[in-house]
Amino acid sequence: MSTRREFLTVTTTLLAVRGAPRLQYVTSASAPKAIGPYSQAVRTGSMLYASGQIALDPATGNLIQGDFAAQARRVLDNLKAVLHEAGADFRNVVRATVYLADLANFQTLNSIYTEYFGESKPARSRGGRGNRRDRCPVVAAGFLTAISNTVRAT
Repeated sequence: MSTRREFLTVTTTLLAVRGAPRLQYVTSASAPKAIGPYSQAVRTGSMLYASGQIALDPATGNLIQGDFAAQARRVLDNLKAVLHEAGADFRNVVRATVYLADLANFQTLNSIYTEYFGESKPARSRGGRGNRRDRCPVVAAGFLTAISNTVRAT
């Protein structure tokens, strides 16, 4: 178990355009409540844009204790709950962006990511930095963006 507080975040962004389908806000009781002026996810047409998730326990709203692996699983469980609420799952995710504050966790993340995404391989990019947390106001082990199509393939 790591003595550092590590967590992974999962986020996406959406630009609303004139004439776009109506926005529907998605909220799951099985994921942490938004801690700012944003939604857990927004659906427009068949696309779902999930907001950031960190390793918060949905029941308490507190950051879970544990090493990077435990916190990464909590983040992905939170995202899974939001996807499920919208009628989607990891197979529907079409793009993910991962940011790691400590690149030493990259292989661990890939292993856990594969557990959740299985054979699904959305487009993905990665950014990160070394183990220099002293310059970041929030100690974050990672950041992941996910865009999902909520129409299931047959």
